Amino acid sequence: MKFHYRIVNVFTQGPDPFSGNPLAVFEDARGMDDATMQRLALQFNLSETTFLLPSEKADVRVRIFTPAYEMPFAGHPTLGSAQVAASLGQGVESLTLELQAGLIPVSRQGRRWRLRANAPKTRDPGLSAPALAELLGLRADDLAGAPLWVDTGNEQLIVPLRSEAAVRRVQVRSTLLESLECIHGNPKVYTFTELGGDVVLARFFFPKAKGQMVQEDPATGSACANLGGYYLATGSSSPLARTITQGELTGRPSTLYLEVDGAGAIFVAGEVIELGSGVIELPD
Repeated sequence: MKFHYRIVNVFTQGPDPFSGNPLAVFEDARGMDDATMQRLALQFNLSETTFLLPSEKADVRVRIFTPAYEMPFAGHPTLGSAQVAASLGQGVESLTLELQAGLIPVSRQGRRWRLRANAPKTRDPGLSAPALAELLGLRADDLAGAPLWVDTGNEQLIVPLRSEAAVRRVQVRSTLLESLECIHGNPKVYTFTELGGDVVLARFFFPKAKGQMVQEDPATGSACANLGGYYLATGSSSPLARTITQGELTGRPSTLYLEVDGAGAIFVAGEVIELGSGVIELPD
């Protein structure tokens, strides 16, 4: 059986085609079982690989796999999959994706795709400032406020920091991160600071797999959506807009756009560039 895939970069920065977060998208995954999807995700070894399937509820169903496990929602796989699905549908400008986390509407203007995230849920992590600082490899006075678990489809720990220098110094300790209790398992942490002019510097960390070193993600749309939930939960007025810069320290500078409208709806946007395509042939 032959399966066609495309390689895209999502949340690219300016004209650089190698910025942003890479993604493999299988155009039609009918005939694949779960184990094959997981092994293909490990084969590509990108942060995520997606598989497009027919849907009775939306325009297309999308399954998202890291090299180690399946995810209910992630931002760059959603936008990158939307780009591929739209091109297969002869260039539609908007569609709805069925994910494990629910139905996600997406639309585009030029190369920029925009998703509407689920309404956020939040909870207190119950971490002391010294414990949180130890987890991040920082001092307690680097923290700028209370952290929150935020979930707009994929729960993550959102942590505000006091300065750009603090964000750049973060060195997450794998064993401490893995010890956190996350609703979706595989706990992840997003650190950020306001740079002024509605610009945010952010970094995102996750265990590559249990017992392995912490990885840093170059561009994280789900965390960008969760940042919108954090702003709402901590009393920021809406509407609001932020431009998030991420990925510089991974060698893949990325730009994400966050909007929260007056009704509290959260939107995440970014540019998508297709780099190439190919075929995987598997035995019947």
